[in-house]
Amino acid sequence: MKNPEYFQLETSDDVASVRDRLAFLRGKNVLLIWPERGSVLTRKLDLVLIQREAARSATRIALVTHDPAVTRHAAELNISAFETIGSSERRKWKRGRSRVFTTRFQRPRHDPQPDELMPYASRVRGEDDDTPWDRVRRILVRALVLGVLGGVLVAIGFLLIPSATVIITPARDFVRVEALITADPNLQQSVVDVENGIIPATRYQAQVVDSATIETTGAQPLSSTPAVGTVVVVNRTDRNVTIPTGTLVSTSAGTPIVYRTTEDAALGAGAGQQVEIAIEAIPESTGEIGNVDAGMINTIVGDLASSVEVRNLAATYRGESRVVRTVTQADRDTLVAILRQTIQDRAYRDLAPLITESQFAILDTLRIAEERSDWMTFDYSVGDFADTLTLTMRAVVEIVAVDDSLAEQIAYARLGAQIPRGRVIRPETLVYERGSVTAIEPTGQVTFSMVGSAQVVGQINIQQLQERLASRAPADAMQYLISSADLDENAIPQISISPDFMKMLPVLPVRITIRVLDTAPLPDAAPEAPPEPTPEVTAEALAE
Repeated sequence: MKNPEYFQLETSDDVASVRDRLAFLRGKNVLLIWPERGSVLTRKLDLVLIQREAARSATRIALVTHDPAVTRHAAELNISAFETIGSSERRKWKRGRSRVFTTRFQRPRHDPQPDELMPYASRVRGEDDDTPWDRVRRILVRALVLGVLGGVLVAIGFLLIPSATVIITPARDFVRVEALITADPNLQQSVVDVENGIIPATRYQAQVVDSATIETTGAQPLSSTPAVGTVVVVNRTDRNVTIPTGTLVSTSAGTPIVYRTTEDAALGAGAGQQVEIAIEAIPESTGEIGNVDAGMINTIVGDLASSVEVRNLAATYRGESRVVRTVTQADRDTLVAILRQTIQDRAYRDLAPLITESQFAILDTLRIAEERSDWMTFDYSVGDFADTLTLTMRAVVEIVAVDDSLAEQIAYARLGAQIPRGRVIRPETLVYERGSVTAIEPTGQVTFSMVGSAQVVGQINIQQLQERLASRAPADAMQYLISSADLDENAIPQISISPDFMKMLPVLPVRITIRVLDTAPLPDAAPEAPPEPTPEVTAEALAE
């Protein structure tokens, strides 16, 4: 038997003292240990009395003794007796006999009969010599006992049978707070200043190498080819007209494009005489601008304008402007700005796996922490002839990440200060929302807002409310709930009593069931329908 209670007997112990001590060991396994010297409880009757007390208190006993008489008595009573404490722990204990009296078949052979013992008995009923008054007295006593018993049963029924159900809705409110939080990457990760709203942050860095190419925007003009063609000159007079080389002709629509003749020509006398003369664009009109359609050249410049007319019957051609693209400083600046943005985007993708699930990265802190001129390589210098410009650049990019839970702790602490006294937060309604970043310091400190909101409800002490409502009339209980309990003003308490004829709530508080309705069920949960109390005590019933 494991873990028994050890009961060391002294030579001065007797049956009464042992029974008293056993009363404190109810339901346990007890090992009675006899003293090494001397002996106690040597009579079989002593063990019988002790065994009765053990059976009454559901205690299982065993003995440790060297006394042969005690060992023999224990065997007769089916009580385990051991030589040592160790053997009692290793061996199984016997279960003592529930009855220690002998049967009638075990009586001694010369056991006297009851009739023989009657003259010597202290209480032997003689002949029936009751008087009528004795019989009446016994009847009255029995009636009195039955009446008392009936009254007790009625009282018990009055206490246990009635029940009541009270349905209440606690008061509710909505609290919201916005906390400004400063995240400092220079703080130790374990330092959180709730009062001042300062939490640690983590700075992540990555070194990125990338390249980009853009088209150059600079232009370097080279020598241009003038447009050439022919014009037909028509005489408008009755005399000969001479047209020298270099005579200027032009278009008349929009900005004039001027050409010059490249050869001498002569017109015969008489209106309508004509001659075809070769022309080319002057330097101011050189290039593609000199290529015009037929009929566009219709003006002669100079004194001959009143004597002749001019037309180009075919389009001019061969005009060409030659411009070479070059690298400008603006091209280099633009390429650096583009590549910086590209490097930051790539660095964010590289750093994202390093940020833990409980953290959020503040994108406003994503920046290039280090870049050097020797980390930039352009394939062309400013002024070089090139259609494209390529830059290879290396930079160190960093971003600051903040632990959401730390920011929520500060928001929760600020939220707790807004809770009215006597009300508590419903944890399932807690909502946190990060606000915008308000400041970023050169040292890396970031200030942002964290908004926390929750629903708070009145705190209901069920046990206290049961005690206060016990034994009250329904109207009195309703008045107490409305005036003393922190309940929702828009929800009237409901009181139902069973059985219906009871005019007061149960006397026992445990017979009053308080049901607290959920004031704001979650969106995915269906609201619990209140039971139909019978009878129902409402404000209208009180008015009636």
